[in-house]
Amino acid sequence: MINTSRGDQVTFSENYPQEDIFMQQARKNGEELGISDPSPAVGALIGFMARSVAAASIVEIGTGSGVSGLWAFHGATTDSTLTSIDSEREHLGSAREVFEEAGISSHRFRLIGGSAIEIVGKLADKNYDLMIVRTPEDLFEVVQESFRLLKDNGALIIDNVMDSGRVADPTQRDFATIARRDAIKAIKEDSRWSSALLPVGGGVLVATKIR
Repeated sequence: MINTSRGDQVTFSENYPQEDIFMQQARKNGEELGISDPSPAVGALIGFMARSVAAASIVEIGTGSGVSGLWAFHGATTDSTLTSIDSEREHLGSAREVFEEAGISSHRFRLIGGSAIEIVGKLADKNYDLMIVRTPEDLFEVVQESFRLLKDNGALIIDNVMDSGRVADPTQRDFATIARRDAIKAIKEDSRWSSALLPVGGGVLVATKIR
């Protein structure tokens, strides 16, 4: 039985994380560019997962303004590296600027512009501890590739996977919503993943590659 709670759990949860000045600046940059960055609670979850798997190698689909990358670096190992892919050069520029301001060495991140599925297809097998997906473009195909890219026990995070509730509404039949539903179903029905769907931010799916 689902408990009916009092109080605004969402606002309380979103106010729980403490974002540093660089995360705050990246978020401000994102707002100016019209970028949908992960909420503070989702950012904290990214950092938590990065720390949980001791992420040394991270790949991200959908760079945004750099908020999620900063959270990943916050939780990952001190020598971790990030490969982040985005189709918008403005997004990559924003992320690069804030990473440099945060003192993250350029040797630790690689920002790539272009089609996610084309670039992902060129990445090495079993090379990543953590994969963050933040765009519905080619989502189903990217999820299929994620199993190949992740090391055993590596983690996958799909941000905004519920599109703030649209996925749960059966009347919504647009391409992006269907792509999200197909990705959720593919992971749920694949015994090679251990997964959970969380009502955080716009909805987050977390999964671990178990074999």
